[in-house]
Amino acid sequence: MHNGSSRRGSSSRGQLSLSVVEAGIGVVLILGVTMGFAFGVPSPNARETQLDMYAKDTGRVLVHEAPRHRGTTRLAEIIESESSFRREADALRTRVDRILPDNLMFRVETPHGSVGYRKPGGVPVGVSTVTTTNGDVTIWVWYV
Repeated sequence: MHNGSSRRGSSSRGQLSLSVVEAGIGVVLILGVTMGFAFGVPSPNARETQLDMYAKDTGRVLVHEAPRHRGTTRLAEIIESESSFRREADALRTRVDRILPDNLMFRVETPHGSVGYRKPGGVPVGVSTVTTTNGDVTIWVWYV
């Protein structure tokens, strides 16, 4: 049963006005945007990631090519011995140059020697290592 008394009068709880809440949210939003411009946002490591993908793709292409003379793969054949590397180094350099886009330089390091260009210091570099039956081959790529 309702006895007619109201609970409204007995509550002394305060409420913020809607305009104060909106102003507070606006200040937080403006400060957030200002801090974003002032300090910047961390950029993703996109260049290195893309370069790593170029290096990995080059390794995948090389490791799946059929051998020209003998061996399990073209890459394993190239690094089978020091003499096979010397014989095939120019062909390896040409093949990697054709695989990669024109705006990239490369270095391919094998157990018997390297082909390509000297790696520069202070620039983003992508890298991938391919394991063959005759040893590891490391491919380095960077933008010109």
